[in-house]
Amino acid sequence: MKTPPLLPFHAGLRLLLAACLALVLGGCATFTPKNPRDPFEPFNRSMSEFNDRVDSVVLKPSAILYRRNVPPLIRTGVSNFFSNLSDAWTAVNSLLQFRLQDAEESMARFQVNTMFGVFGIFDVASELNIERHREDFGQTLGRWGMPAGPYVVLPFLGPSTLRDTLVLPIERRGDLIRELPTGVERNSMYLLRAVDVRANLLRLGNVIEEAALDKYSFTREAYLQKRRAEIFDYEQGESDGAEPKADGQAADKVTDAPAPKVPAVPPGQPASAPAR
Repeated sequence: MKTPPLLPFHAGLRLLLAACLALVLGGCATFTPKNPRDPFEPFNRSMSEFNDRVDSVVLKPSAILYRRNVPPLIRTGVSNFFSNLSDAWTAVNSLLQFRLQDAEESMARFQVNTMFGVFGIFDVASELNIERHREDFGQTLGRWGMPAGPYVVLPFLGPSTLRDTLVLPIERRGDLIRELPTGVERNSMYLLRAVDVRANLLRLGNVIEEAALDKYSFTREAYLQKRRAEIFDYEQGESDGAEPKADGQAADKVTDAPAPKVPAVPPGQPASAPAR
């Protein structure tokens, strides 16, 4: 008797995410949210606690070992390599947003670093003053007016919004790691990228744990503010004094106080929350 084939890793992950969203939509229907942007707060807090436990058992110890035992030059090369892969997808999304100069610069970065930087290990493009941009498909939809929707915490992937969750299959299509020939190679690269991202966030995680009275609220507000800034290219001090619109909603309708400033992410860190 034949045993049924196992689901591919990403197919199983998509099913898990879909099941979690179904639980969110069904289980929180009678809950009155304190924050209008976070109507699924009970579920999100539970999922944040789950992710924190996974992080404390698996990701954080791995990141600490990686940082202690791998020389800084090699760690920088690993971060540069993954950043170079993301430049190609950034070029596509910049083009979809009709930001032609950004698309040209991102594609130039990808070509220069791939050819002359040993597949991106060395960041030659930055030495040539070619600017780096970060764009994903969620940002593209946001730029064209699609609202972010409610805040959602995804298992293993962390903070997100409903819009960014729905585009995860498209984001996976734009990830060049999936072009590797074997599943072993792909999964090894996914694991290395996750450890690299977590290692770059070690200091930031310690700051949040020490500074925030409510880690969940701090992370939520910081994430939502960061996504608004990425979509609207808003920088404090360069505006006319008015808050930008937050994903289709007027800023004066946002009731929560703005999030405290978060320390800059170390170089080489991708723009989204760990692992999309």
